[in-house]
Amino acid sequence: RWLAGLAVLRGLHLMLLLLGRTVPLSFVHRVTTCCPSSLSRPVFVSSVLIKLRTTTSASYSTVFVSAAGQNTGTMPERRPFVRLPTDVYPVNYGLCLKPDLIDFTFEGKLEALVEVTQATNQIVMNCADIDIITASFAPQGGEEINATGFNYQNEDEKVTLSFPSALQKGSGTLKIDFVGELNDKMKGFYRSKYTTAAGEIRYAAVTQFEATDARRAFPCWDEPAIKATFDITLIVPKDRVALSNMNVIDRKPYPEDENLVEVKFATTPIMSTYLVAFVIGEYDYVESQSSDGVTVRVYTPVGKAEQGKFALEVATKTLPFYNDYFSVPYPLPKIDLIAIADFAAGAMENWGLVTYRQALLIDPKNSCSSSRQWVALVVGHELAHQWFGNLVTMEWWTHLWLNEGFASWIEYLCVDHCFPEYDIWTQFVSADYTRALDLDALDSSHPIEVNVGHPSEVDEIFDAISYSKGASVIRMLHNYIGDEDFRKGMNAYLVKFQHKNASTEDLWDCLEQASGKPIAAVMGSWTKQMGFPIIVVDQEQVSDDRILKISQKKFCASGPHNGEECPNWMVPLSICTSEDPKCTKLKVLLDRPETTITLSGVSPDQWVKINPGTVGFYRIQYSSSMLESLLPGIRDLSLQPVDRLGLQNDLFSLSRAGMISTVEVLKLMEAFVNEPNYTVWSDLSCNLGVLSSLLSHTDFHEEIQEFIRDLFTPIGLELGWDSKPGEGHLDALLRGLVLGKLGKAGHKPTLEEARRRFKDHMEGKQVLPADLRSPVYLTVLKHGDSATLETMLKLHKQADMQEEKNRIERVLGAISAPDLIQKVLNFALSEEVRPQDTVSVIGGVAGSSKHGRKAAWKFVKDNWEELYSRYQGGFLISRLIKTVEHLSMFLFPQSFFESHPAPAAERTVQQCCENILLNAAWLKRDADDIHQYLLQRKAPPV
Repeated sequence: RWLAGLAVLRGLHLMLLLLGRTVPLSFVHRVTTCCPSSLSRPVFVSSVLIKLRTTTSASYSTVFVSAAGQNTGTMPERRPFVRLPTDVYPVNYGLCLKPDLIDFTFEGKLEALVEVTQATNQIVMNCADIDIITASFAPQGGEEINATGFNYQNEDEKVTLSFPSALQKGSGTLKIDFVGELNDKMKGFYRSKYTTAAGEIRYAAVTQFEATDARRAFPCWDEPAIKATFDITLIVPKDRVALSNMNVIDRKPYPEDENLVEVKFATTPIMSTYLVAFVIGEYDYVESQSSDGVTVRVYTPVGKAEQGKFALEVATKTLPFYNDYFSVPYPLPKIDLIAIADFAAGAMENWGLVTYRQALLIDPKNSCSSSRQWVALVVGHELAHQWFGNLVTMEWWTHLWLNEGFASWIEYLCVDHCFPEYDIWTQFVSADYTRALDLDALDSSHPIEVNVGHPSEVDEIFDAISYSKGASVIRMLHNYIGDEDFRKGMNAYLVKFQHKNASTEDLWDCLEQASGKPIAAVMGSWTKQMGFPIIVVDQEQVSDDRILKISQKKFCASGPHNGEECPNWMVPLSICTSEDPKCTKLKVLLDRPETTITLSGVSPDQWVKINPGTVGFYRIQYSSSMLESLLPGIRDLSLQPVDRLGLQNDLFSLSRAGMISTVEVLKLMEAFVNEPNYTVWSDLSCNLGVLSSLLSHTDFHEEIQEFIRDLFTPIGLELGWDSKPGEGHLDALLRGLVLGKLGKAGHKPTLEEARRRFKDHMEGKQVLPADLRSPVYLTVLKHGDSATLETMLKLHKQADMQEEKNRIERVLGAISAPDLIQKVLNFALSEEVRPQDTVSVIGGVAGSSKHGRKAAWKFVKDNWEELYSRYQGGFLISRLIKTVEHLSMFLFPQSFFESHPAPAAERTVQQCCENILLNAAWLKRDADDIHQYLLQRKAPPV
């Protein structure tokens, strides 16, 4: 979803080549010469949740773009990949690690109980950035055999241990002594910097293993299907907290050093390597027990235990919800949630020890409503994985989408249960559903289910398709099956495959047996082919019957699909009427290109709506008469909020594709003058932001700002600045959204009040409520000077909460003066900003104005080596590229990525190219009409 980049414009092609990397400290002489391998880091996001993953990348492809700008295909050129041999596999890992928090190294001892299935004189394992000192194998009841060589295949991140004689079939113990580096790349076993209350800089040692980075902490069989149990021991400073997946069963002094202790953890259930975790650092915690007896702790920085209470409340509500929903008990005795200072991912679902960014921390006075909601969703997401992913694990990364799509759906179900006042399902449509539709309409999209060979290819599918489209089609499936049968099928799946591995088809089989419906056939059409349909609807009234003519065709962001072979989907259709907009009158499965449906008892004055609840994953194009009849439902609010949102979003998407005029959408937007719903306004705001960026390349950008001011002023006046008795979560979100929109658009009363309140805040007269800080900071910066920026940087430095620092970082780019924009960009790479947050600062600059985008892009180019080295490709690089997607196609330097390839952003590069061309075509097609409309609407009546 953070996808962008530049492919090849006008017939040029871009070859993404392998990049080298620096081999870490070498502690012992390697037996063989080490070839550099390429590394990169991708992302995954779901709505508010942003999850970054770590994998290797070593693929490249040639992308061809026609002169007309259409992507004409990708020819992947994959280097061969072979999974690990099956002649030796682990049963139990006995792992002891001793990290050095001063020199940033670690020593390790592995004693793995293994099974040899056929005689062999070598063992092949995964190993990266680790130096093996000694290795031996002792067959059960036999003599120990020392390995005579360690052959490192760095490019494949493997090591082959050679033995002088064949290891015979049967059980044995593999012993390996090794050393490694506590790296600063936020993957594998790495260091995380923090500052004590006394101002001393210290480091914690933490882990992030998904997808393929357990091999950076210990030699292992690092594939999801090769499960084993783990006995973990950590040797750590006695004044540090040591955590792992299981509970501590022994803690005793370390005989060789009185300053160290040896902490032993209980044996884990059988599990995959990517879910193993350990943390060593200084933390406080709050603790509770769920209603089903599981000990829940939230670990926080020292002195901030109170800020863990909200996450603790969410977790203790969430565990019993999932226990009940799945009818399978949580299998571990405890679960810990911990806030990590330097953490690339939003969160990671390690079994029993879930790691998060410090956004997990909620301060009752200084945290805003959106932060609370983020915590509720992300805790719901990660705890769902404890069953769906951890207890039952995908057999290979091809089925990753099911893990993430499912968790991205059920997190909303859980939050809706725990916090019904959030109206979270309406927010799902804006945050996940429409975002997935936008990405999946591109020619450079991909199917949900992509065959993954080399794990590096996971990079290309950690996006809004896997997460948000995955969640959307599961939501559609749940609606199609019904909750009761869905839960039966889920329970059967979890019981059948617990402690094992499964594929997408295994889940479809269980759901099919529970529901009696053709699940595999229906879902195959959504997961195995990319894209989605546009449902074209016309109607005819015959007596008291409404005859609907319905057809489907592939929806493309560039306009109607004109290919000879148009794909078809099996589309669960629902239909309602104005008689009861919340009640489905008819359900039908559209399994052909077109059909005719008769609705009985529908009078001529009633409207008909397809897809009530906006659950089906498709766009809709109504006939003119049907659309006209639906529009009053927006003004009088008789349409559900989610359907008002869906109608507007469909039309906006059709306008971008050139299927209707953008002017028609602007007219529709003006009908939302009475709109009370936060999420509807949020989606309107997002689409107007897209238009504003598009029109920043014209000389009538101010006119669209005036349109925004006119549209948002009535709701702004109604809400006011201060919360009123009886208001709730959504009112707070709406107030922040509206005031921020008005302030950015230059609404003078909003600007004046924002400046007044900011001055009072800085002088200590009246502290700004947390929900008003972002809109106020944004407004004063957008219309501020160097003194404003200095004040904001001072506020950043003084902030004790990471949430406040992040809030400021995201809006600094709103400053307008070119010299101040440069100052903000330099600040992004300073020590003041945590490495994972640099992108937010640069993104804030790029999203603020046309000049900001140019400056941000130049900054990224000028600092590419440092940025690429820091993030090793992948997600954060992709997101940086994405920030300048609204540059015009003439300003975007196509040669840059030819000389600075980013392998992990391969698909991103294609999508950015496509979006640049789509925006250019959109502007050329509709700019004059938009300008005329914006002028006419302000002209005095004749």
